[in-house]
Amino acid sequence: MARPIVAIIGRPNVGKSTLVNRLCKSREAIVHDQPGVTRDRTYQDGFWRDREFKVVDTGGLVFDDDSEFLPEIREQANLALSEAALAVVLVDGQQGRTAADDAIADWLRSHPCKSLVAVNKCESPEQGLAMAAEFWSLGLGEPHPISAIHGAGTGDLLDVVVSLLPPKEIEGEEDEPIQLAIIGRPNVGKSSLLNAISGEARAIVSPIRGTTRDTIDTRLNRDGHSWKLIDTAGIRRRRSVNYGPEFFGINRSFKAIERSDICVLVIDALDGVTEQDQRLAGKIEEAGRACVLVVNKWDAFEKDSHTMPRVEKELRAKLYFLDWATMLFASAITGQRVESIFALANLAVEQHRRRVTTSVVNEVLKEALSWRSPPTTRGGRQGRLYYGTQVATRPPSFTLFVNDPKLFGDTYRRYIERQLREGLGFDGTPLRLFWRGKQQRDAERDLENQEKGSL
Repeated sequence: MARPIVAIIGRPNVGKSTLVNRLCKSREAIVHDQPGVTRDRTYQDGFWRDREFKVVDTGGLVFDDDSEFLPEIREQANLALSEAALAVVLVDGQQGRTAADDAIADWLRSHPCKSLVAVNKCESPEQGLAMAAEFWSLGLGEPHPISAIHGAGTGDLLDVVVSLLPPKEIEGEEDEPIQLAIIGRPNVGKSSLLNAISGEARAIVSPIRGTTRDTIDTRLNRDGHSWKLIDTAGIRRRRSVNYGPEFFGINRSFKAIERSDICVLVIDALDGVTEQDQRLAGKIEEAGRACVLVVNKWDAFEKDSHTMPRVEKELRAKLYFLDWATMLFASAITGQRVESIFALANLAVEQHRRRVTTSVVNEVLKEALSWRSPPTTRGGRQGRLYYGTQVATRPPSFTLFVNDPKLFGDTYRRYIERQLREGLGFDGTPLRLFWRGKQQRDAERDLENQEKGSL
């Protein structure tokens, strides 16, 4: 059963993101002493007493200005309210009531969801009630004094919040969603892709670099599977990034790779593979995540019947370390092949989680050895591969038992990996191969015997 949604709204710089982090006991929402840091609506899980709910952070609302991003921020807040069971209007107790607060209160009355007023920056319990009293005139009920940064009054606020939520329903078991992170440089079309997949204006789309700052989580169901899509900030080279909202957004993008099951690396068809694309691909491979390569803006590319194979060959030559990832040519604007992303991602996740029996692994290794023997050194020593077994998943990891790992160079190791892929599959996921020699096994056995003897 879906959890009720609590929307946090208010004018810029009243502390909405700080309050969201406080209510959800996290540091996910970007907090910075600068108006307009939050633009898209972002969701986090909240829990109080026996109730679970979702808290949605929104951008600062301004109604008398249509400059950069402000209309889009209002639309995002409007979408958040359309699905919310309760709106918490956050105001600044130190500044007092403003015309912007009045405009938000008037706008809120056109929405059917319940609402309450939280008066932030009331650090002093003695003065808090006096500061909050000024906001009775908004006509939204009793104002509640709090300090989002210090936590004062937030427990009382949560008591009121859960009392206003719809009655608790019996929830069935919910499958753990597949976490899919949309990764890429600025302006390659990540937010457009998210909107095309989800079928709604889930993220603000703009030609201006750095529009997306937070990581944006979206839950949906496709083909019988539950998915959590994570749109991320565009990742530029470190020397190009100043400390501030963009810096925090990029850090969250790297964390999104770590917490994902699969990454969709978005490449601009017009720009091709850049140095930064290669770095991001390396991050995905290093983290051991499944991956689908999406070449976006394919609709804007001049092409004939030979274009796609030629372009794929050129792109893969620069992304050779992701040669196991499926490549899809798509257009977020026209929707071309967008739905295919789920089918490819699902196959990659299945391979990422797949386990193969030891007997099957060794059949493939035996076949590989029959075609190409391990190398021999000038001194006459030859590598011997005794057997292998799969030791882990996510990503699939194999331990290969040999006489001496130093006798197996990079060329032969790559050959064994290719043979495992050809024999076992594992498309869309990296593999990890661990080469263990006889001396390593003997040392581990001695250590194990010592530990047993000391018990």
